[in-house]
Amino acid sequence: MIKYMHPFLESASTVIRQVCQVEISQGVPLLQDWTVREGHTWIRIGMTGHLQGDVLFGLEDALALRIVSAMMGGYPVQEMNELGKSAISELGNMISGNASTLLSNQGILIDITPPALLTSQELAGRSGKALMAALDLQNMGRMEIQLLFRR
Repeated sequence: MIKYMHPFLESASTVIRQVCQVEISQGVPLLQDWTVREGHTWIRIGMTGHLQGDVLFGLEDALALRIVSAMMGGYPVQEMNELGKSAISELGNMISGNASTLLSNQGILIDITPPALLTSQELAGRSGKALMAALDLQNMGRMEIQLLFRR
């Protein structure tokens, strides 16, 4: 299962490095009970094909605003408005699209759904195991990538 996480980690590191001009350190993927974290912006991308399930990107709220600001050329963003939601959703789309290409190069074919921006309350009913890894973005904050597979 860990082999499925590495394309998402690599893609997220590459995309965020390009967008934010920041160094990134990757955490070790671990299989653990899935938990929703408060104070996070969540991007969900569905996966179909050889992998069935969802990839969730959890960004600390302050980090999400910093990334949106970087995506808008450094314009300071104080709250997540519609333009910000669109930008952060596109970040999830770019990461997942690149990861699906990396997976395809390994013979693992997936299709991804459009991104959905979710609140912690909308995710509260979920349970089960998830493959999780974190990315630390220098002084900007922390992002989690969680893979939830359906059987």
